[in-house]
Amino acid sequence: MSATIRTTGALLFSMGLLMLGNGLQSSLISLRASLEGFSTQLTGILMTGYFVGFLVGSTLTPRIVAQVGHIRVFAALASLASSMVLIHPVLIEPWSWFAMRLVTGFCIAGLFIVAESWLNDSASNATRGQLLSLYMVITTGAMACGQLLLNLADPGGFELFILISVLVSLALLPILLSATPAPSFAAPEHMSLLRLYRSSPLGILGCFGTGMSTGAMLGMGVIYAQQIGLELSRISLFMGLIFIGGVTLQWPIGKLSDTFDRRKVLFVVTFLAALTALLAVAVATLSVPGLLVVVFLFGGLALPMYSMCVAHTNDALEPQQMVAASSNLVLTFGIGAALGPSLAAAVMGLLGPNGFFWYLTVVHACIGIFALYRMTRRSSVPTDEQGLCVPIGSGTSQVAMAMVQEASVNQVVGSDGKPQDLI
Repeated sequence: MSATIRTTGALLFSMGLLMLGNGLQSSLISLRASLEGFSTQLTGILMTGYFVGFLVGSTLTPRIVAQVGHIRVFAALASLASSMVLIHPVLIEPWSWFAMRLVTGFCIAGLFIVAESWLNDSASNATRGQLLSLYMVITTGAMACGQLLLNLADPGGFELFILISVLVSLALLPILLSATPAPSFAAPEHMSLLRLYRSSPLGILGCFGTGMSTGAMLGMGVIYAQQIGLELSRISLFMGLIFIGGVTLQWPIGKLSDTFDRRKVLFVVTFLAALTALLAVAVATLSVPGLLVVVFLFGGLALPMYSMCVAHTNDALEPQQMVAASSNLVLTFGIGAALGPSLAAAVMGLLGPNGFFWYLTVVHACIGIFALYRMTRRSSVPTDEQGLCVPIGSGTSQVAMAMVQEASVNQVVGSDGKPQDLI
């Protein structure tokens, strides 16, 4: 594994810089939109643009990479993403911002595909799962740190936009100066969404619902925090704790889902997430520190849901079907994430700031109810036949998802004949 880290260290550092800038940008755009007087509903639509662009980029980038090559595509998309950031404070107009968020989402998706192709090419069957775990910790941790950068300057000025542009531009250097040759690129095989749903209804709807939750957190969390009167330092901490919670509880929740009936663990975790979101509604008016603790717990329960839903889907598939299912798992999550900000904004428009957590409560309660229903329709997979729950970040492309599937197929087996932990 150490040799693999040495080979991919520059790439991992590059992705850390990229996600540091992307984490700051997602919160800054929401906050700046509010400062510019954009309505809650309009801000939700703006934040939806990023996820729509991400879906389009995930679809088109593989073809561009096949024609032009990894390094050129990475350089072009990073340059375009860096430029888009700088236009925001110059052209303050809602639909222009929507277009720029769409282009940014397209670029980030392409950058993920290029980087994750490199990671996949550098990993062996024995190291793929561990490398994915490290990648998830770095990218999610960088997203969390990016939220804290909000404190460095006035969100109403130019400085933070310039910082984001610098971070995205610097992410280019490790890739362009790396001596590691660019990998060959092969897009994952395709499996129809209907066929995948028939194989695992809970896995697919769980991915969709988790996308709705994650998209709302990323797009509207800052707006909620601002509307309840949190100061800037608390807003950045509020957003950062969501991701820190996700990284902290990812492994123990994944381990539980590997050890016990995964559907039951999924049911318990998503209902706990719903109850935690409901608790946030009550705590928000009583104690800011209490709210921050609840937000940490909610992120820790909600973000690992994606990994569990993918693992549950894999439990219903044959090994040769797993990689082919990867693009539809990303698509399902992405559609949910694209809908999340707009739907959460609509609920907040009706119910006020607390509509944010009411929305999250309903989404996770619905996933839990459907999980309970599915338990009555199909017998569970024996725990000794379940695959590993491999950590997955919220910005995963179909390339990394294919890596997850390959890691599930090629589980690392120890001397006792049992799968080893990935972390």
